[in-house]
Amino acid sequence: MDGNLVIGGLLVLVGMITLVGRLVAPESAMFAKLGPMKAQYGDRAGTALHVLSYTVMPLVVGATLLATALRG
Repeated sequence: MDGNLVIGGLLVLVGMITLVGRLVAPESAMFAKLGPMKAQYGDRAGTALHVLSYTVMPLVVGATLLATALRG
């Protein structure tokens, strides 16, 4: 089994879990680092940085790895 396939699948899974978590329970303990990021960078920038780091990047990198693995 290709390593890119496994890692890409896991990254997409993590990104989807955080995306659903943001929509269902945005104040859950899963987002413990959001508070300190808001305190350090401000509400808007801290939230944007958190969303990019924990939701968008895993989805993009995971999808890229999956596409690479499936293309051969």
